[in-house]
Amino acid sequence: MRRAFGETTVLANAVFVTCAVTGSGDSVRKNAHVPVTPEQIATSALEAHEAGAAIVHVHVRDPASAGPSRDPALFREVFERIRARNREVIVNLTGGMGGDLMLGPDESPLDFGRGTDFVGPRERIAHIIELEPEIGSLDCGSLNFDESLYGTTPRYLRSMAQAYRSKRIRPEIEVFELGHIELARQLMAEGLIEQPALFQLCLGIKYGAPATAEAMQAMRDALPPGVHWSAFGVGRMQMPMVASAVLLGGNVRVGLEDNLYLEKGVPATNA
Repeated sequence: MRRAFGETTVLANAVFVTCAVTGSGDSVRKNAHVPVTPEQIATSALEAHEAGAAIVHVHVRDPASAGPSRDPALFREVFERIRARNREVIVNLTGGMGGDLMLGPDESPLDFGRGTDFVGPRERIAHIIELEPEIGSLDCGSLNFDESLYGTTPRYLRSMAQAYRSKRIRPEIEVFELGHIELARQLMAEGLIEQPALFQLCLGIKYGAPATAEAMQAMRDALPPGVHWSAFGVGRMQMPMVASAVLLGGNVRVGLEDNLYLEKGVPATNA
């Protein structure tokens, strides 16, 4: 995050907001405000920025199916549409796609099921290296993600972090449990992630850290000194985790990737 955390001063008491605009979940049928096409995603990102978000976290979707996509052409269109209208918003492109494993039945687990999308580290972030946004996300560890697996290894993470560093792209270190922070510490010790590092504490993801103030405080206390950190909760725990993050001295993430409703039956928007 060169502009926000490297070359300019950040006020000690400032809180920055990230808006996660669309995500990759099966959310479009639940909330018509979830953007799908590159034009919709870019417009929604800009509206979020106008409403106060300093950073927009961007996934892309297949315009035909509304499902998740890693298509570099879609990322390019979103990025160029944003930059054609605004040079100030900080763009954070996801690097987390391409690690999904749906194991097969017990007798043939390597007969991977529908939803499996697993590629190497450089392919996961090819669009980021090509477009050179301020930030690219770095999911710092494997985890059980409901009934699937998200897989990334220390070797993969070293490769991705090195690629980011070569382009002066700030990694957003997404951590879903305490062990991920330890892995990030190791990458920092190896010189692959520069200070001030940027962490995103991800709470409430099924089988990750729970969305509680206690879990957030434990993760905050495990962070290396001198880092910037933000946090989010999913679903109905979005706003409680926003409040906890501010009280604990952090920054916040909101947006339709994480929560679809203002209250029961009332759809939210990104702005």
